[in-house]
Amino acid sequence: MSTFIARHRFARMPARKARLAADLIRGRGVNEAMELLSFSPRRAAVFYLKVLKSAVANASQDENVDVNKLVVTDARADDGPLLQHRLRWRPGPQGRAMPVRKRTSHLTVVVAERAL
Repeated sequence: MSTFIARHRFARMPARKARLAADLIRGRGVNEAMELLSFSPRRAAVFYLKVLKSAVANASQDENVDVNKLVVTDARADDGPLLQHRLRWRPGPQGRAMPVRKRTSHLTVVVAERAL
C-alpha cells in the first residue's frame, strides 16, 4: 500500500490554529474531508483544502490507485520558523518592549488507499 504526501511549507499562520483544521480531516475519506474543509469557517481550512487536492493529484499519477478509495491517513501542522527569522517588538507598559512572534507552520497531508 503506497502513501502520497503533499506539503505546504511556511504557511503564515500559527501551527496551533492550523491543527484545529487538521483534526477535522484526519482519518476521513478524501471526498468527505474536502466537503468538510470547504464549509469550515477556519482560515486554515482553505490551506488544507489546497494541500489535500495536491495530495490527491499526486495519487492520481499512479494508475493502480482508485482515487475514490483514498483516505487521509495523516494531517499535521508542524511549527515553522518565525517570520523573517526574528522577533519583532512593540511598545509595552511603563516603557518596556514586548516581543511579537509572527509564527509560520508546515502543513502536511498524507493520503493512502483504504485497505479492504
